[in-house]
Amino acid sequence: MKWHKRKLVTIFFVLMIIVAFGAGNLTGFLARPVLAAEAPPEFKVFWETWDLVLAHFVDRDKINFTNMTYGAIQGMLDTLGDKNHTVFFPPEVAKQQQNSLEGSFEGIGAYVSREKEQFTITAPIHGSPAEAAGILAGDIVLAVNGEDITSLQEWEVIGKIRGPANTQVVLTVLHPDAVDPVQITITRGRITIDSVLWARIPGTNLAYIQITQFAANTSKELQTALQAVQTESEKGPKIEGLVLDLRNNPGGYLQEAIRVGSQFLPVGDIILNERDAEGKISSYKVEDDGLAREIPMIALINEGSASAAEILAGALQDNNRAKLVGQTTLGTGTVLQPFTLSDGSLLRLGVTNWLTPKLALIKDQGIHPDVKIEQKPSVKMVDGTQLQQMTRDQLLDQEDHQFNSALLLLQLQTLPKAKTTSTGATQ
Repeated sequence: MKWHKRKLVTIFFVLMIIVAFGAGNLTGFLARPVLAAEAPPEFKVFWETWDLVLAHFVDRDKINFTNMTYGAIQGMLDTLGDKNHTVFFPPEVAKQQQNSLEGSFEGIGAYVSREKEQFTITAPIHGSPAEAAGILAGDIVLAVNGEDITSLQEWEVIGKIRGPANTQVVLTVLHPDAVDPVQITITRGRITIDSVLWARIPGTNLAYIQITQFAANTSKELQTALQAVQTESEKGPKIEGLVLDLRNNPGGYLQEAIRVGSQFLPVGDIILNERDAEGKISSYKVEDDGLAREIPMIALINEGSASAAEILAGALQDNNRAKLVGQTTLGTGTVLQPFTLSDGSLLRLGVTNWLTPKLALIKDQGIHPDVKIEQKPSVKMVDGTQLQQMTRDQLLDQEDHQFNSALLLLQLQTLPKAKTTSTGATQ
């Protein structure tokens, strides 16, 4: 049995080596995949450890070949230093991740990441069971259903939290700035994600557009929203400016970021540069006509803005299209290539680095705002759904200072310019 299992895992690991180093064909690392017979000699100690565990580990019921294999893969990826981006998902989690980018899944409804060895809630999805139960952006999850998860891999924790609609899960979380953890019971649900929300900002001649992620249909949703903004403007009063909210946007599909950027930038502008392992740089440029290339705008970013959201923010900033307000973004600047493995697992491997139009590295650096506004994660941020229902007085009472700052800057930017007479006096 031991050698049978070892043979299966050998095949799996050889496949992993071929997949991982095969990416070198794209990035210049290698001219061909590594073959099994050419596996590095350092790999010998893995099998020595594997055999010792099988021969001598006392708690036989704790030996799980699948978990051992996946854990080894995750450990290998962690050594690459791309923890916020390069990632491995077992089959079920891979399917769930794909479903979430397609627009729906079952679970609690929260974006998550593993930061500084802690499983952290990047943001609850608006209207989700997680938000309703009191989960906050910045929450650190310590346990799931009473089980300590601090030593588990991200995919293991996700697998424990997600589940069928109408079932319950209990999270032990430490809120931002709190001293003692609390237990929160959440009833899972069917999560349907609208990746673009918009509203006229009450009492103003400005509009607000929120992009929550870059999913399969985000660019089409944005087109629909921008067309609605145009229709609203034609009905009056005219909309003079736009606040674009990219906060707590975890990213998504690269091509959607390019298409979204093309709605705001002129033809020919660079949206993104890529640099491969040999130092070769290639560019993505705006090609198609966009609907919002002239309207004044301000963009909101924070530490939860990642990946494709950083691409868009960097493009708007470097092309002088919009000032950025908020906090420095997460810094996940690697082009991910997906590799589906033989058992349905998914490896998303960073194969090139992202650079802004002015060639600034995004990875580990992030996109820095033009106007820095610190804000605690516990602050309830303005979003598209709220603004659709807000009155002018409610808008003035809310505590989202990042939004308030962006709104003020945009109002100053859209003030009508004073006319002058031939003598220089203003009218």
